[in-house]
Amino acid sequence: MYIATQENLAAFVERARSSSVLAIDTEFLREKTYYAKLCLLQMATDDEVVIVDPFEMDDLSVLAPLLTDERIVKLFHAAGQDLEIILREVGVLPRPVFDTQIAAALLGHTQQIGYAALVHAECGVSLKKIDSFTDWSRRPLSASQRDYAADDVVYLPRLYAGMRAALEEKGRLHWLDHDFEELSDPARYEANERERFRRLKRVSQLSRRQLSAAREVAAWRELEAQRRDVPRKWVVTDEQIVEACKREARTIDELFMVRGLSDRLSTKDARAVVSLISSALSTPPDTWPELDRCGKSEPNVDAELDLMSALVRLRAKENGIAFPTLASHDDLARVARGYREGVDLLRGWRRAIVGEELLELLDGRLALSLDGGLKVERREGPGAA
Repeated sequence: MYIATQENLAAFVERARSSSVLAIDTEFLREKTYYAKLCLLQMATDDEVVIVDPFEMDDLSVLAPLLTDERIVKLFHAAGQDLEIILREVGVLPRPVFDTQIAAALLGHTQQIGYAALVHAECGVSLKKIDSFTDWSRRPLSASQRDYAADDVVYLPRLYAGMRAALEEKGRLHWLDHDFEELSDPARYEANERERFRRLKRVSQLSRRQLSAAREVAAWRELEAQRRDVPRKWVVTDEQIVEACKREARTIDELFMVRGLSDRLSTKDARAVVSLISSALSTPPDTWPELDRCGKSEPNVDAELDLMSALVRLRAKENGIAFPTLASHDDLARVARGYREGVDLLRGWRRAIVGEELLELLDGRLALSLDGGLKVERREGPGAA
């Protein structure tokens, strides 16, 4: 059903309140904007599939009571961007949530498996992807576009039923509670413009002093892109920010030595940028930021990482879980260097499967050996706790 009136949307909301599940997907564009432009909202219940045209709606907040109804499980595949858009357009985050991509990783599928691949693997259906890169903002939509959009939710209830049963059989259903609760946490979608500098391309080329300038310019760019609703690279590119800060540009002439900046920045904006750079470069060293990276003072943990990876690979294979899902390289490195807080590997089901053993391995209470395969043994004596 194609919904293009506020009245039909309200009627669907009432019908959907009796459903056990609500599958959700979105189609959007963001090539020319900072904020994603919602072009379609697809939903499926136990009984029907609808495609909502947001261009024809006066108010999407009518969906809020449905999206927050705790009796209805909200189904997504790779929910991150969809949830961010829903929060901005509707004003709430759906809950409770079940993400089939996250769940798939606990059932032997590759990490970040695509929706089409998962539908083929679990339902034996090959989806047509001819409209993957279509312009969803154009109207009217073609029949193939509507079919494509509907396909993105029509199989989610079936996937959910099968995956939930498989997870229950393996005793893993509640392993994902924390992951799914985090998806519905508004803090996850709050942008911190003063942390944006950490994601600049080539930012590692800068000294800590220059990083303080990059932090200010990147934050200015973020707010400016939001105000104009344009991609941040349309204001200035990552490379231009890094080059300007590397040059320590304190005047407009010095700033415009960076290729392309004179074409992008007005005199007013250029004055603001050089003022930010100059002020930041003059701040005391104890205010300069640091990148989250291994510094010269960090111990070399290559040997520890080799042993830890071997143990993780073993437990991942035994449990039919993708290695990166069980333990990321960054988490392994942090644990090897002594970090114990804020590490996913040391929380919940990951800790139960391998996290605790990794701590024992680092403490000398476990030993690894080869005996027709990797063998894990608990050590006796001084090395054991």
